[in-house]
Formats: sequence, C-alpha cells, structure tokens
Amino acid sequence: MVASPSVEKLFLASRVFERAGYKRRDEEVLPAPRLASPMGVYDQILGPLLIGILFNTYLYGIVTYQYASYYRANFNDRLTVKCVVAFLFVLDTVHSAAVMYMAWEYMVVNYANPTALQFGVWPYPFTPIGTASSALVTHLFLGDRIYRLTQRKVLYAIIITMALPTFGLGMASGIEAWIIHVNADMPRINSLVIAWLSMQVSVDVFLTVTLSIILRRAKTGMPSTDTVLRRLIRGAIQTGLFASIFSLGDLFSFLLLPDANFYGMFAIPIGRIYSNTLLDTLLVREKLKMEMSSSAFERTSRVMGWIPSMKVAPGVAATDLHIEVHRNLQDSTDILSSYDDERKNVPVNPV
Repeated sequence: MVASPSVEKLFLASRVFERAGYKRRDEEVLPAPRLASPMGVYDQILGPLLIGILFNTYLYGIVTYQYASYYRANFNDRLTVKCVVAFLFVLDTVHSAAVMYMAWEYMVVNYANPTALQFGVWPYPFTPIGTASSALVTHLFLGDRIYRLTQRKVLYAIIITMALPTFGLGMASGIEAWIIHVNADMPRINSLVIAWLSMQVSVDVFLTVTLSIILRRAKTGMPSTDTVLRRLIRGAIQTGLFASIFSLGDLFSFLLLPDANFYGMFAIPIGRIYSNTLLDTLLVREKLKMEMSSSAFERTSRVMGWIPSMKVAPGVAATDLHIEVHRNLQDSTDILSSYDDERKNVPVNPV
C-alpha cells in the first residue's frame, strides 16, 4: 500500500522536528537545550584585545585634540620640536588605524576561522616598534627639559644612556615577534620583553622622580610661580605613573598569562600615553600665558627653561640651583615690571 503524498509530508516534517529536538504532540514540546557558543573559548583572546583597541582609540581622540591645539596655538618653537610633534602624530595615526584593521581581521574576516588566532597579524608585532619609538622621543624630550632646568650634562647623558638601549630592546622585541609570526612560539622572546619593559619602567620612574625633585627645589618664593610649579610636579607624577602602570601590566600579563591577550590590552595604548605626556608639556605654556600676568609668565619661563636663564655650573648642587634661580628672578623683577603693561601679549617663547 502506497502512502499518500500528504502522509509522506507529515512524516518527513515530524522527523525534521524530532531531529531539531522537539518531541511528539502527545508529549511536552520543549526545544532542545542550546549549547554554549564556541566563541566563548576565545573570550580571553579576543576580549582583552578588543578592550585595548577601544581604549587606544579613546586616547587617540584625546591626543588628536592636543595636536590640533598645538598647531592652532602657533608656538614659535624650533623646527626640531615641530618635526617631533608631526612625527608622533603620524605614528599615532598609523598605529591606531593598524590595530583597528587587526580587530577587523580577527573578528570579521576570520570570524568562522578560529585557526587564524594562532598567527599574529602585522599590527601586533608593530606595536612594540611604535611604542619604543614614542617612548624614545618622549624620554629624550623630557631629558632636554631636565637639562634646561639644571644645565647638567652628566644628568642628560645618563638619561640618553638609559633611553637608547630601551629603544633598541623594544625594536628587537617587535622585529623578533614579526619573524616568529606564530603566537604559540612567542615565549621565545620572553627575555627580550622582560629587559625592554623593565628598562622602560626604570626610565619612566627616573624621569618622574628627577623632574619632581628639580621643580620642587626650584621654588621662587612667589605664590603665582610656585602654584604653577606645583601643578607641573603633579602632572609629571601622574603621567609617569600612568605609563609605568601600563608597562608593568604589559610585562606581568605577558609572563603570567601567555595564552591570553591581556598583554595586548596594556601594550596597545602605551604609545598614546607617551604622546599625551609630551604634548601636555608643550601645551602647558598656553594655559600659563592665559592665567598669569606677563611678568609672572616671564619668571616661570626662566625657571622652566623656555627662555635663556643664568647658567649654573654642572657640579653645583640642587640647593645652589635654587638660590641661583631665585637671585636671577629677583634681579629681573624690577626690569620686567617696568614694561609689564606694554607686553600684555608676550609671544610664546621657543622650546
């Protein structure tokens, strides 16, 4: 006996529903339990990476505003300083665009291809190279600030001696990671990464402590100038501490959680933090000029080294520097006050 077409359709439909996990009509109809998404396995790989990229994009928006503010202020800086700012802007833009491309490559193009996570996309090994470049420029610039404040070549030489090997280790880490390409083999560069990030934290801490001590001892006794110096000390500590925390987070997560991407969450934004530090040092002049009188701005400029001041012998102690700066400022107060009203629009001096 041949079944009718309608009976065959009902039979096939029932088989389809049974395979989908539904029971017959005479039983309770419940959908089959859903299995956990296979992408949950990669939460610790893609999740921290995405957080790092989003935070980097946020910081890039901040430093882009700082770049625009710097060029809008039209500072009369040396060509070298303007080239440094332009270089950092290009580097930040390229790196931020590159890590967004990496997110697209991992999470969209290879969404159904988890094996792609076994290999590093080129923006990943480029991150240590870009970070090392930003750190070198910022370290040398802050070292120049310290030299202008103290006129001590030995101290500046120490900073250069620390900054250049740090840059070399960062470049070596990025190049080695680019050559390895396979994420499972990245522990081969553990020694390089440890040396690089340890040196980077050391330079950050050294610069922060040195700047804080110098600015604290360069008090002039004048409330307006000393208030500015305290604000600069606070800014130096905050920026140095911020960069150190991210570098240490990158180091410990790379060593303790090598199978996850938590180190990427810390490593990707570090370059923007260094750019923010350098630009904040440059833009503070615009705020000071708006908040202070011309004579107070002139005095602060002498203390900060924005304009030439009386040189101090390299071997003089920091307390002697304080006395010399204070004497220099007191001697210039009478002269500055005589034409203070005529110089309400003091041009910003070159760095």
